[in-house]
Amino acid sequence: MPAVEFRNVALKYEGAGDDSITGVDFKAMKGQTIGIIGGTGSGKSTLVGLIPRFYDATCGQVLIDGHDVKDISIDSLRQKVAIVMQKAVLFKGTIRENMQMGKEDATDAEIMEALEVAQAKEFVDKKDGKLDALVEQGGKNLSGGQRQRLTIARAVVRKPDILILDDSASALDFATDAALRKSIRNMKNSPTVFIVSQRAASLMYADLIIALDDGKVAGMGTHDELLANCEVYKEIYESQFKKADSEGGVA
Repeated sequence: MPAVEFRNVALKYEGAGDDSITGVDFKAMKGQTIGIIGGTGSGKSTLVGLIPRFYDATCGQVLIDGHDVKDISIDSLRQKVAIVMQKAVLFKGTIRENMQMGKEDATDAEIMEALEVAQAKEFVDKKDGKLDALVEQGGKNLSGGQRQRLTIARAVVRKPDILILDDSASALDFATDAALRKSIRNMKNSPTVFIVSQRAASLMYADLIIALDDGKVAGMGTHDELLANCEVYKEIYESQFKKADSEGGVA
């Protein structure tokens, strides 16, 4: 049984003339990584936001473990699904207190394990007090990449069935991003992972990549399949990697 299934899903925001997304059909099995890519306004965040019911589909069905999400209580959904947004939200307090907002009774060992998965343990270990180190409101005393890694760790510590990273690694360099994705794949609870990204390099090894264009599925498949058959994906990939080649690095 699929962990997540979209059946001919469409969403039209109230007052909007056109659907924000339309005709989305796919299945994600437990432990798979699903990549979502497309230009600004293509519907990437809208698609993943339907899973925790930030809003409901106006057509079709979104199912988790075979159950329509509309039939699952919000509390149960929030237990199953953890989502990390691009803007990292941290609160004034210690690193431990911020992590325990993800799981109230998380032990130090669980927190350190989550920090390791999120590639945050190394910089936390260097801080005075480690888990007792203070975080200023909004994480102002941390870099953008550090803030993102802590918010990912806060989601990981819950050991969710479904983990959604909505452009939440945009401030990470390529090597850290790759190490993060490898660590998530090796998590013991094998969550189903959705990665929304504008960077093709972040999605190349996903089990399934969905390329969106103006709310419609322009292509679906592996990296190699989309390079061969999807112009939208091919254009994104080539523009980024040609730029990387010219700059002597990876986009």
